[in-house]
Amino acid sequence: MEMDEIEMIPSPRSLRAAASNVTHKLLYGHVADLRPMPAEMIDDGPRRSVFRYRSPEGVIPAGPPVVFVPPLAAPTRCYDLRRGCSLAEHVVSAGRRSYLLDYGPTGDTDRVQGFEEWVGEILPGAIRGVSEDAGGQPVQLVGWCLGGILSLLAAAADPDLPIASVAVIAAPIDLRAVRPAAPLKRAYQTVGFDKYVMRPYSMLTNLDNIEFLAQIEAVDHFTNSMVTYPGRTLEELYTALLRENALAGGGFEIGGRRIGLDAVRAPVLAIAGRGDPLAPVKAVHPLTRLLPSAERVRFEIAPGGHLGVLTGRSARETTWAHLDRWLDEGIVRHGIRPHRRAAASV
Repeated sequence: MEMDEIEMIPSPRSLRAAASNVTHKLLYGHVADLRPMPAEMIDDGPRRSVFRYRSPEGVIPAGPPVVFVPPLAAPTRCYDLRRGCSLAEHVVSAGRRSYLLDYGPTGDTDRVQGFEEWVGEILPGAIRGVSEDAGGQPVQLVGWCLGGILSLLAAAADPDLPIASVAVIAAPIDLRAVRPAAPLKRAYQTVGFDKYVMRPYSMLTNLDNIEFLAQIEAVDHFTNSMVTYPGRTLEELYTALLRENALAGGGFEIGGRRIGLDAVRAPVLAIAGRGDPLAPVKAVHPLTRLLPSAERVRFEIAPGGHLGVLTGRSARETTWAHLDRWLDEGIVRHGIRPHRRAAASV
């Protein structure tokens, strides 16, 4: 018998793990823990709801508040994919004041809304609401994909917004570096499964790997919740970003005035996924030269595709580690003591 054949024979331990995982799936219908992180609404306005995540028992949160800004077409679960692989869970557990912006369901009434509303009203209103809830502190924005672009445009459109910093993850800035893509929803779904092309074979050979199975299940849940962009926003997105490549050029026309990234003053962290076809490294890297007014700009590359770089199984040691260092530096910049655990009652 050849060595390769010996290695393909599953061990008794692997067989027991596979049987346990299959049984769990049959009994409960899932293996991933998809419970959302507990949060409470602190602000509600047109096309926006803002939620404050609850801190773990015994942890007193501190530091500038962190606000997760989602893309318009993606569920907010991009930041809270599943327990154990949730960026929101990670940031909250670190003792940071953490918030989530939720645009709510998209309906026919949203077809007339464009970037002017999202950048000039909806996101700024959420930023001010969080700052007020956090005692007037400036906020640290974290945006994935178009959420990062919206965050940068909001910072550029109104330099007086209480923004401490902006972290953008997998945000395609120079669309010339992106190969022609399918419609956004289909593209998200394709990218989400960039490692599972041979899905039936992969699942069969990984039945003993509960983390692998849970990740596939969580990504399934995420992509099945995708929605479409509001009509006018989609038109502006195509015209300005795809056809005119406005972000990498002269700026974005919003509300009759030009909004350019050169007006961003806040510090910016940009992270690109090494295997991301929607926002490849070459499409994100131009931020290092397009933000001349920013207090500082840091660029990092992490493994993963479009969704994987944000919340893949290796993101904790890569993307999240970069973000942790960035947010910790924000605490130092504002002279705020790090979080601490509450003293035990006697």
